Amino acid sequence: MSSRTLSMTDAVHAYLLQVGVREHPALAALRQETAALPAAGMQISPEQGACMQMLVRLLGARRTLEVGVFTGYSSLAVALALPADGEIISCDVSADWTAMARRHWQAAGVANRIRLHLRPALETLDALLGSGEAGAFDFAFIDADKANYAAYFERCLQLVRTGGLVGIDNVLWGGRVIDARHTDADTTAIRALNEQLHADSRIDLVMLPIGDGLTLARKR
Repeated sequence: MSSRTLSMTDAVHAYLLQVGVREHPALAALRQETAALPAAGMQISPEQGACMQMLVRLLGARRTLEVGVFTGYSSLAVALALPADGEIISCDVSADWTAMARRHWQAAGVANRIRLHLRPALETLDALLGSGEAGAFDFAFIDADKANYAAYFERCLQLVRTGGLVGIDNVLWGGRVIDARHTDADTTAIRALNEQLHADSRIDLVMLPIGDGLTLARKR
């Protein structure tokens, strides 16, 4: 027994991946290709992808949102967990990174479940709200520019149904959130959102020490 989370050494992490994650071959292939990129650290971990798949299945999700795609690991993980008629609306601004994502979505046979919008995410989210889509989604995942996290969260909370879930990545930010010496815009934005969510009566809340920190907010 332990009263706190176990320290994750490389050996323990390797064991976790060996016996605790059933990574789809398509996800493994995408992860391997992404590892060669200078920005590879932006990709979520296999165990976080598996966690999101479990959540999507438990929710019985059919319609989901994603703010921030990068090379498409999180969207591919979610798409593989959705039913055949499920849908992800994914938001990003990089044609280069999402070109890799599209290739792997296609290879995995789930490209028809993912609608990619290449424009600022707030424009897409506002358009969805403007067209009457409030409460129409089961799950949303936010992993994009940190300065807009609060704005993304407010819109996603409107777009998910009661009982739906919003996941927010990088909430521990490599530990910088507790270091007062870090006053840059991204760190400040994450700190502010963490404190805001802790006091938000509209949601049930848990912050998980998975990857770089994952907050789950259930809409009451």
